[in-house]
Amino acid sequence: MKIRSSTFLVTGGSSGLGLATVQRLCAEGGNVINADLGAPDAGTPPEVVYIKTSVTDPEQVQAAVDLAFTKFGGLHGVVNCAGIGNVVKTVSKKKFGALEAARQIIEVNLMGTYNVISIASTPMAKQEPNADGERGVFINTASVAAYDGKVGQAPYSASKGGVASMTLPLAREMAQYGFRVMAIAPGAFETPMVARLPSKASEELVETIPFPHRMGRPPEFAQLVQQIIENTYLNGEVIRLDAAIRMT
Repeated sequence: MKIRSSTFLVTGGSSGLGLATVQRLCAEGGNVINADLGAPDAGTPPEVVYIKTSVTDPEQVQAAVDLAFTKFGGLHGVVNCAGIGNVVKTVSKKKFGALEAARQIIEVNLMGTYNVISIASTPMAKQEPNADGERGVFINTASVAAYDGKVGQAPYSASKGGVASMTLPLAREMAQYGFRVMAIAPGAFETPMVARLPSKASEELVETIPFPHRMGRPPEFAQLVQQIIENTYLNGEVIRLDAAIRMT
């Protein structure tokens, strides 16, 4: 699929990996809808159309999808970057505290991703396919925590593990409509979520990264998004983007 003149919905596009993706797609000539609860960052290209959206709210997601069709006449790709991550200790001093925190993480990261795909794919399936028979591509954000999460990451790892494990069955189901479904599992990246870590924790995290011996940069995530969009033979796979990190 060509990015130029195609339309993309990016959830969580106001910061971090989502913002870098928005910037990349715009630079390549794509039309972009940024669906995020937070207002756009100052680095957001002026041509990006923002709509306040909670990925767990079907009506708000439907409004974002409808906007893509009314504004640009179609929707050709969805990049799910919206997500949250908090440390949750299973042995909780607060009654039902762990359950409430876990439910929120799984609701946003996993159910929110599925909600966006389900709602967006319905009208996208009615579009005319391109020369390769493709009607659209869905790119979801998993995490290396899906495979080797740290202490306190049980709900987060479960949510991202769900995103990873639904990639292949979704790709198989969506094939009949000319859709591809991929996921990226980032390692430690320079994002607002990681920036909230204490400096000591960040330093210890970098120490576990073999090479390059640094955190990932959001434009590197966006570069992989572009390559997935443009390479039609990529489908049904989770790609680790992590500099060979294996968290201890």
